[in-house]
Amino acid sequence: MVMRFRPSQNCNYMYRHHNQRMLLTSGRITSSTLQTLRGPNFASHSTRSASRPSERRSNEDLDTDLLEFSRSVNQSSSSKATARIASVPMLDLSRQYAQLREPILAAVERVCSSQHFILGAEVDELERELAAFCGAADAVGCASGTAALWLALLAVGVHPGDTVLTTAFSFFASASAIVRAGARPVFLDVDPHTLNLDPAQVESYLRAGRPARLGAMLPVHLYGQCADMDALRRLAAGFQVPLVEDAAQAIGASWRDKRAGSMGAAAAFSFYPSKNLSAYGDAGLVTTNNPDFGAHMRRLRNHGSPHRYLHEEIGWNCRLDAIQAAVLRVKLPHVQKWNQQRRERAATYDRLLTQSGLTSPTGDAAIRPLGVTPHAYHVYHQYVVRAQKREGLRQFLADRKIGTEVYYPIPLHLQMAFAYLGYREGELPESERAAREVLALPMFPELSADEQQWVVESVAEFYS
Repeated sequence: MVMRFRPSQNCNYMYRHHNQRMLLTSGRITSSTLQTLRGPNFASHSTRSASRPSERRSNEDLDTDLLEFSRSVNQSSSSKATARIASVPMLDLSRQYAQLREPILAAVERVCSSQHFILGAEVDELERELAAFCGAADAVGCASGTAALWLALLAVGVHPGDTVLTTAFSFFASASAIVRAGARPVFLDVDPHTLNLDPAQVESYLRAGRPARLGAMLPVHLYGQCADMDALRRLAAGFQVPLVEDAAQAIGASWRDKRAGSMGAAAAFSFYPSKNLSAYGDAGLVTTNNPDFGAHMRRLRNHGSPHRYLHEEIGWNCRLDAIQAAVLRVKLPHVQKWNQQRRERAATYDRLLTQSGLTSPTGDAAIRPLGVTPHAYHVYHQYVVRAQKREGLRQFLADRKIGTEVYYPIPLHLQMAFAYLGYREGELPESERAAREVLALPMFPELSADEQQWVVESVAEFYS
């Protein structure tokens, strides 16, 4: 049996009443934030081919394709859709699987016939192919994106008692990996234009008095757009701080034609099933240009062991399965094409939202797409907007079976798990504002023009 990952259109989270009371009475989040966590259906539910990897097309070539796609969609969908679409999923991996079913099953059969299920030749080949794709000297496969962050932090020299600078607006693993390494996360605010870590905030913090034990800087390439790597690399070099890229959402993204995964001391990737390059389960990988870091991470992922029954340090069991590596090797040659298709669909959303009158250059609009930095090649892991009356809009779209998601409803500095750090609401206002406003619309390479038209028509109808 082949099991398929089917994310729900709207993830509705169960929060037990005692946890709600703890959050509210602590003053760390508001009742409106709890409503966001519950999701739009809480009231009615009790729970909730392309080139080879080493070959690249220029961004100019890809942008030409994007323009041509946008023109064709403009011609085919210049008038409003006449038929209601039954549903638009947030993500539909079955469409991708239909195209790759035979080579994927053949790859799985190859592993089963080999009887080599953990690490081995498939993982070795994937590591070589992904290192070449990212423009890095080495790559180390591991069990998940979370494990990749932990490995990267330890490899660059983070020790218990150190501090690590990172963004307050990301998935939990960006910060929990710091704690797992024995360090203390220092949360800084984001650029309101991109929601990536704000270099001005980093510089201000560093110049105010660098902590005695600053172990690393961990920017996140959020939603598929690289952080400002010019400024962050300059700061990292000036203050002699290792820079680790959290590239979990950014496979194939680039900054000034340097791919994510090639610009820091190390970089962590996730291949969770919803990612642009996705496994059929958990999987991750770290890239680096330092051979010593690569060798260290290979030991750490295998109980600190360079070879069987010899353990030089305390590591962890976070090895990559051969089946996941084999699936990723089938998909990797298609990633550049899929990323371009995501960019085309993002351009279509931009155009349709503008044509509908939902956006405006003044910024006082019902919907405000996030900004794209000129030096960044955005691969749109998610297409995210800021939305007025977000919860009402989510419910309206859910009623039409249109998938949306909030990434992320609680900024990291206000998570209960990090209460011991002493942050309070109001300290990082841009991250908190983003948590109240962001909304991700359906985004995947096979999303059709009619589906996008229906999504935008539905959004426009809500605000009419």
